[in-house]
Amino acid sequence: ALLTMKATVIATFFGVFLTCTYTAKEATKKTKKAKLYVPQIDCDVKAGKIINPEFIAKCPPGCQDVKYRVYGTDIYASFSSVCKAAIHSGIIDNTGGKILVQKVAGHSGYRGSFSNGVRSLSLPRWRESFLVSEGKPRKGVTYPSTLEYSPLKSTAVKSGNVNVPTGDAVRKEHQTTPVPTPATQMATTTPTPTTTTTDPSTTVPQPTTTPAATRTTAAAAKTRPGLHRVRDMAFRGTSTSASNRNILRHSTGVQRQEPVATFQRAAGSPAHLAMETDSWKPGLSLFDTGFSSKEELNPKLLEPISQGNQNCKVDLSFLMDGSWSIGKRRFQLQKRFLGNVAQALGIGSAGPLMGIVQYGDDPSTEFNLKTYANSKDLRNAIEKIQQKGGLSNVGKALSFVNRNFFLDTNGNRGGAPNVVVVMVDGWPTDRVEEASRLARESGINIFFVTVEAAAQSEKQNVIEPNFVDKVLMCRTSGFYSINVPSWFSLHKVVQPLVKRVCDTDQLACSKTCLNSADIGFVIDGSSSVGTGNFRTVLQFVANISKEFEISDTDTRIGAVQYTYEQRLEFSFDKHSTKQDVLNAIKRISYWSGGTSTGAAISYASEQLFSKSKPKKRKIMILITDGRSYDDVSVPAMAAHQNGVIAYSVGVAWAAPDELEAIASDPAKEHSFFVDEFDNLYRYVNQLIQNICTEFNSQPRN
Repeated sequence: ALLTMKATVIATFFGVFLTCTYTAKEATKKTKKAKLYVPQIDCDVKAGKIINPEFIAKCPPGCQDVKYRVYGTDIYASFSSVCKAAIHSGIIDNTGGKILVQKVAGHSGYRGSFSNGVRSLSLPRWRESFLVSEGKPRKGVTYPSTLEYSPLKSTAVKSGNVNVPTGDAVRKEHQTTPVPTPATQMATTTPTPTTTTTDPSTTVPQPTTTPAATRTTAAAAKTRPGLHRVRDMAFRGTSTSASNRNILRHSTGVQRQEPVATFQRAAGSPAHLAMETDSWKPGLSLFDTGFSSKEELNPKLLEPISQGNQNCKVDLSFLMDGSWSIGKRRFQLQKRFLGNVAQALGIGSAGPLMGIVQYGDDPSTEFNLKTYANSKDLRNAIEKIQQKGGLSNVGKALSFVNRNFFLDTNGNRGGAPNVVVVMVDGWPTDRVEEASRLARESGINIFFVTVEAAAQSEKQNVIEPNFVDKVLMCRTSGFYSINVPSWFSLHKVVQPLVKRVCDTDQLACSKTCLNSADIGFVIDGSSSVGTGNFRTVLQFVANISKEFEISDTDTRIGAVQYTYEQRLEFSFDKHSTKQDVLNAIKRISYWSGGTSTGAAISYASEQLFSKSKPKKRKIMILITDGRSYDDVSVPAMAAHQNGVIAYSVGVAWAAPDELEAIASDPAKEHSFFVDEFDNLYRYVNQLIQNICTEFNSQPRN
C-alpha cells in the first residue's frame, strides 16, 4: 500500500511537472510569435519629419532616385531622405528593406561623398543628425509600431490595413492629464487624471469628469504644502495671460518678458489641459521652469513657452508700409494681415521668429527677432504699432534691413534662412533694384506683396514703374511675388504666403549652384590645339555656360585666352544675359602660340577673380591640351588661397600631374582628362554636377 501511495505521488508530481513545462513552452512560443510590426515610410520622408528619437522602419523600392537628397556621410543631417541615406550607407539597396534610425545631436561639417550609387551633398551645419544601421532591434529597446510625425502636415502611416493619422492625435501617446487645481481655482470643472494611449484602430479618448471626483480632488488640493502647489501650477499651465509679467531669471539676474503659449483656450478645456501638459518635464527646478521664488504663493500661473512650428524655422522680417499714401484704414488692414500671418506661422523659439520694420521716409525697427517668442504676444504688439507717414522709400528700407536687422544681437540664429517680406501700397518712391541686389547677395530671400496700383497723385513720385521685374530673386518664377488687387482681399493670401515662406526647398532659389557664382574660363589657344579643335573647345565652354542662370545679379561669366601671353576676352561685368554671353563666346578668335599655363592662372586671378563680387563663389575652369612651359603649382596655390575653386580639363597631351596641381582638393573631383577634343562634350554634365554637389544649396543651417 505504501509503495502504491508513493507511486501515485510520484506520478502526480510528474504529471504536474509535465503540465507546467508544456504550459511554459506554449507561452514561450506565443511570445516568440509576437513580432514587432515595422511601419513603412516613403522615399521622400526626411528624418526631421519623424519625432521618434529611435525607430525601425521599412523603406520601399526606388529610393535611389535623384530627386531625393542626402546630406552627409555616416552621420546625416535630418534634412535628408531617411531611405536614401540608408542606401548611401550600404544598409539597404534600391530594392528597399528594414532600417534602424537613431537621432543624434546637430553636427558641423557634413561631408558629401559618392557611395553605393548615391551622391550625398555637403552641408556646413544642421540642428539635428541621425545614424542609420541594419533594421535589427537593440536589446532592451522598445520600438514604436506607428511613427509620430511632425504636426504640420497630417501624414498617413501604414499600420497593417489601417491608415493611422499622425500629428496631434499621435502626439497624445502616453500622455497624462494634469493633476487637480487648488481649491482657490475650482470655479471651473477639473477633469480626473486619465492616461490615454494611441491605438491604431481607435481615437484618443478625452478625459472625463464626475462631480464626485471634483469634490474629492478639491479637498485634497487644500492640504498641499506651498511648494507642491507651485509645482502643480507649473504642471497645469494656465489660460491667464502672462504677457505683462516680468520673470526674474536665475541664470542672468535680468528681468525679461516671459513668452506665452501660441494658442489659448478656456481653462478646464480638456484639449487645453492636454496641450499644456507637454510643457512640464519632471525633475526641473523652479528656476529651470522659469519661476522665481516670489511666485510660490501666487495663484496666477505662467504660460508654457511656445516652441513654434519646427517645420518652418526661418528668421523673418516684415517691411511694413507706413507711408501716408496707405491711409489709416488700410494701415489697420495691414496690421490685421500681419497678425494673421504671425498666427498662421506658429511663432516659437524652435520655429519661425518674426520682427517688423516700418518704413516711410526713413525705416525704423518696431521690434526684432528676439523680442517676441510666441504668436499671441506678437499679435498684441502689432496692434499697438502707430503709422509713421512719409513716402514709400522701399529701397532705403531694404538697405536698412540688410545692414542692421539680421544681426546676432537682434536674434538672428545663423542656422535659419533670412527672409524679408516687403509690403507695398502702390509703388516705391525710391530706387529698389540695387538695394535688392545687395540684400540677395547677402543671402536674404525677398518676397514682395504689392497691393493695388499707384494713385494718380502718387505717379509723379514713382521712380521704377517696373520695379518688381527688377528685384525678384528668380525672375522666371512668380514664387517671390504676390499681387493683391485690394487691401480688403489681403486676408486671402495669408496661407499662400506662409506656405511659400516655409518652403525651404524653394527658398534655396536665392543661393543655388546655378545662380551664385562668377565663372572664369581660362582657354588654351596654343598652336597644338588648331583652329577646328579650338571651335570645339568654345562649344564646350558655351554648353557649360548655358546651364547657369546668367544676369548681373546671378551667375556671371568671364573668359581669358592664353598662349605665351594672355588676353582678356571679356570680364564678368561685360555681359548680363545668357544670349550675350553665348554670342561673346562664339566671337572669340583663335590666337595660336606657346603654352604658359602658370602665367595664365596668375593673369586670370588678377584680371578676373580680383574683381569678383563679395560672397560670390569664384570658379575657374581651365582647358588645356599640353604640358605648360612654366610652373603651374605656385600660381594655382595662390589662386586657391584667394578663394578660387579650380577645375582643370585636359585633352590629348595634357600632363596629369599638372592637371591635379591646378585643381582644387580633392583633385579627382576637380580634374578631368579626355583623349580627344571631340569627346569634351561628355564631361559637360559631370562638371556641372560636381560644381553643384560641392555647393551647399540648402537652407543656411
